[in-house]
Amino acid sequence: MSLKKINTVLVAAFILFILWFGTEFILSPETAVQGFGLPNRPSGDGGGFLVVKGIRDVVLALVLGALLVTGHRRALSWVLLVEALAAYGDMTTVLAHRGSVAAALGVHGLTATLIVVSGLLMMRETRKIAVAPVTPAPQPA
Repeated sequence: MSLKKINTVLVAAFILFILWFGTEFILSPETAVQGFGLPNRPSGDGGGFLVVKGIRDVVLALVLGALLVTGHRRALSWVLLVEALAAYGDMTTVLAHRGSVAAALGVHGLTATLIVVSGLLMMRETRKIAVAPVTPAPQPA
């Protein structure tokens, strides 16, 4: 299997995973928050932040999807690397608020690292190959 096909499958899997996770936070935030890793669910009007998190995830997935289907693979590699920061941010938030270390590292940290690896593989696939300059053919006199 070619690197391009492997990268496409990996990115498509990330897109579907992020879409699913984001949609869960939008449609069923009370259920989705249990796997996020924070020790307490927001109370009162704070539950709206869970929906905001879901919307963020859906938008992140749609950006990746748009770049994938339009064939902008180099831009896709950069966006993967940048979007990994969101998952690392989630990991840091869970750890900073005395949440589940297993969820912080096993869910958010692992996801972020896999996204970085995918971004780097995509960079490798799309790197420009140095080509020796072509000498023009002599012109007849």
